[in-house]
Amino acid sequence: MESDEEIGRVPEVGLELGGPSTSSRETAAAGAAAGTSSEAQAASAAARRRVRSPADKEHRRLKRLLRNRVSAQQARERKKAYLSELEVRVTDLEKRNSELEERLSTLQNENQMLRQILKNTTVNRRGPSGGSSAGGDSQ
Repeated sequence: MESDEEIGRVPEVGLELGGPSTSSRETAAAGAAAGTSSEAQAASAAARRRVRSPADKEHRRLKRLLRNRVSAQQARERKKAYLSELEVRVTDLEKRNSELEERLSTLQNENQMLRQILKNTTVNRRGPSGGSSAGGDSQ
């Protein structure tokens, strides 16, 4: 298969380009630009680029289609890898979430038990009446 550079090259046969794709305006522009060497080269290159055989056009089209297919396949593979990473991350986060929920439940139960113990301890200190000792103890 030819490289992109080889496809882009057109053999230098001459400045006259025949065929149905060359218009009189293009020929006039090429003739007017022949005043300086760089302009002549630019006009010559522009004229060469405009004239492509149907086989060359088809070849370029097929190359473009192939590049697009390869690019699309790579994009699908990247997407698949990304989704796999996301699935792993979801699994890890779900596991972490369940561990944290279990720890929360344990800590809530422990907190409730400690509050109950604290409540029982303060009631036992104050006595069975359960009232405040601000006015009753000092006789």
